[in-house]
Amino acid sequence: MTTTGAEPLIVIASNRGPFTFKTKKDGTFQAKRGAGGLVTALGALAQQYQVMWVAAALSKSDRDWALHHPLQTVQGIDLKLITPNKEDYDRYYNVIANPLLWFIHHGLWEIPRHPLITEATWQAWQGYININRAFAKAIANSIQDETRPVIVLPQDYHLYLVPQFLRELVGDAVQIQPFIHIPWPGPDSWRILPAPMRNAILISLLHANRVGFQTQKDAFNFVQTCRFYLPDAHSHGSRDSIEYKDKRVQARAYPISVDVEKVLAIANENQTQLLQNQLMQYIGGRRLILRVDRIEPSKNILRGLEAYRGLLEKYPAYRGKVQMLALLVPSRMEVDEYQTYLKDIMATAGLINAKFSDELWEPVRIIVGNNYHRAIAAMQISDVLLVNPVADGMNLVAKEGALVNARDGVLLLSEFAGAFFEMGDHALTISPFDIHSTTEAMHRALQMPPAERHARAEALRATVKRNNVRHWFENQIQEEAKP
Repeated sequence: MTTTGAEPLIVIASNRGPFTFKTKKDGTFQAKRGAGGLVTALGALAQQYQVMWVAAALSKSDRDWALHHPLQTVQGIDLKLITPNKEDYDRYYNVIANPLLWFIHHGLWEIPRHPLITEATWQAWQGYININRAFAKAIANSIQDETRPVIVLPQDYHLYLVPQFLRELVGDAVQIQPFIHIPWPGPDSWRILPAPMRNAILISLLHANRVGFQTQKDAFNFVQTCRFYLPDAHSHGSRDSIEYKDKRVQARAYPISVDVEKVLAIANENQTQLLQNQLMQYIGGRRLILRVDRIEPSKNILRGLEAYRGLLEKYPAYRGKVQMLALLVPSRMEVDEYQTYLKDIMATAGLINAKFSDELWEPVRIIVGNNYHRAIAAMQISDVLLVNPVADGMNLVAKEGALVNARDGVLLLSEFAGAFFEMGDHALTISPFDIHSTTEAMHRALQMPPAERHARAEALRATVKRNNVRHWFENQIQEEAKP
């Protein structure tokens, strides 16, 4: 497409697109907009800039849509879906991205035993290369006739190789700024990857103009990782930039947040209120300890259950007076480690219930499913919100809960959640590995004086309102667009 004007074209590249498609009986397509943070953030961005989104076609209907629509405007967004080779995609997504890279980023590998880098892993790495190259080609082809400035924002660990492949295709004609949604670990964690894989990722990211992270700690870890493994990479004392082959690449923190207006609107919808009433009938007059998480080992659900067990054992007065509710969203259930983790969660919850239940009270209730309205309803009435990941890029549950809670609920927040850097002053800080201290934090939260609860809750809510998700995108665009 050829256009003129000073405003830049914004190109988003992500594994999953903003829409899913369903083929109707008459052969036309129905588009359903996703509910993720990226999609909601585009609501404001698309009003100011032209936005193109490049993603993978994941379903048969997505592939059929892509076949008939090489580049199509859908609800204000120019959408380009690539149709990757299925074998390549399986290797790229289910072997390299998940779990290999994900587990490295979150420190989840049991190093004496796993991972095993086998011939199959190297074959999968070729699939990762192929999919990243396909994304770069699709972006390059879509912008080849552009006369305006182009800013390309590859999203997350799926697309680490896109910056280099795209730079090789279009040179300096575009500005490239990847954003990493998950935590970036220190140099030692990257020893797991063989040098050719590790260096390919780092060198590719250094083909960008800048790389965005959730926290300053993540940005600093990236700088240190490049310095440690790439002989030609130097920071010259900088904590937020790295020089590589006579080019300086910035590493910046852009903490992501929630769509405040949308979340508050959902909290007031009839569906949410109905679900809230149902939950209140179930809980009765008990105090509610809530967690809302994907079924994901980094979320540390098992230790949270053990801490709750400790609360009931050490403080028997809470028996029958508190309720733990865990709303768990299935995630990557095709990966063996995730299936095993869910089994362990259900077994641990079952043992707690077997030991402490009576005829009127079941201490732990686990609901598996993806129901955002139910999650918001539960957050509104929680007395304690437990957020205890061992590693997290940000954790938007902490922000959503602080925003909508109506009971001056107390936030128990892991020091390893990205949200800790914004919210830690007004939450109860916990070490995700310290079950005893998490038990004591639960006890303190349940016994906290009303005035302190109120002050903490108001401060947390104000923090979230100041940093809307729209600011997250706008800050990146405005900084990238500077001459």
